Amino acid sequence: MRLRGKKIAFLIDEGFEDLEFWVTVMRLREEGAQVTIVDPGGKKNYRGKNGLAASADVGIERVGPGEFDAVVIPGGWAPDKMRRSGAVKRFVGDMHLAGKIVGMICHAGLVGISAGIVQGRRATGSLGIMDDLVNAGATWVDEPAFRDGNLVWGRVVADIPDFCRELVTAIESQQG
Repeated sequence: MRLRGKKIAFLIDEGFEDLEFWVTVMRLREEGAQVTIVDPGGKKNYRGKNGLAASADVGIERVGPGEFDAVVIPGGWAPDKMRRSGAVKRFVGDMHLAGKIVGMICHAGLVGISAGIVQGRRATGSLGIMDDLVNAGATWVDEPAFRDGNLVWGRVVADIPDFCRELVTAIESQQG
């Protein structure tokens, strides 16, 4: 139970990548983390791009970065929707500025780009967002998963085990 007492915000929106969401949520809970599913869309119940359902615990307007040790963003089609939300961009940006862990896998880097937190950082994700990350000032790295400061990156679904290992180690090592 390496993450006992840690509080993790997990963002969700329609079209999330089912495995990147559920496997990571379960892995964090397995380590004792309190995972709160945060809803930027006000809908409450969502479907993943492959059909799995998930429900939010709370709307993003009701949470603040001071309540959490980390935020995780799954890929899929959801990041392209989430990045349009001012509340999401503020929340992710504020978490980053506070030095808290921001985990992004696959297309989640789109949220990091819109939150303005990727410039000058190493980044990975789906090849579909490589140009977006580079154009936002990140250095593209084709690796399954890694940590760059307080940012934890995962490439694609096949790399979920590596992403989860990096994420758990990063959250565990955070002070406070």
